Order: sequence, then C-alpha cells, then structure tokens
Amino acid sequence: MRIGELSRRTGVHERLLRYYEEQNLLQPERRPSGYREYSEADVDTVRRIRSLLAAGLNTATIATILPCLRDEGERLVPTCSDPLADLTKERERITKAITDLQISRSALDNVIAAAPADVTERATRSATAHTTR
Repeated sequence: MRIGELSRRTGVHERLLRYYEEQNLLQPERRPSGYREYSEADVDTVRRIRSLLAAGLNTATIATILPCLRDEGERLVPTCSDPLADLTKERERITKAITDLQISRSALDNVIAAAPADVTERATRSATAHTTR
C-alpha cells in the first residue's frame, strides 16, 4: 500500500509517517518509481509506535525496543529482555517528572491559597467572564 493508504488506515499524517521512516521506525520497500510501498505489518507497527509515544517514550528509545515487542490483544509484550532495562529507565524518568510536577502544583496551590479574599473574588469574576465569551 502507498503512504496515503497507510495514513488513512492508521490516522497518522503522511508527514509523520515519513518522520518515522527517518527515525528508522518504519522501513518501507521502494518501488522502481521511488514511491514507498508499505505492508500490512506496517499498520500494526504504526499503532505500536503511537502507543509508545503516548506512553511518553521518545523515538530514539522506540527504535531500540520496537523490534522486541509484539501485540498481545490490547497490550504490547516484550519478546526479548533487552528493552526491559530501557523501559524501566523511562518509567523512572516519567515518575520523577510526575513528582516534580506535583511539587510545582503544590507550590502554586500555596501561592493561590495565600491570596486575599478580594483578590480571589476578582480573579474568579475575571475567569468567569473569559469563559462566557
């Protein structure tokens, strides 16, 4: 199938599919005319890529672990031990980011809570006015 068909079947823009190829996430065949030719397996590969991107992984990490994953129903299952260390490291990075965001949110909560009542009231009126426009 050509890139337009892959785009329609996966819901991924053609530009992103070309980017996935540049990142070695997809390796389509090339016709003598130079057109990309994708297989049925590429549909599943794109879905795996999208799932891993949604999980917070970058394309470099995905490129290293993608060959060691298979679909098992609604989940991805490692087929070799190599990606587990990378996945564990990425999970730790995400956990730290969540912790840092929670600390930031708590600091903002403290600042917001310290606002005098009249300032809070004006801010509430202003926010309400912006949402009703």
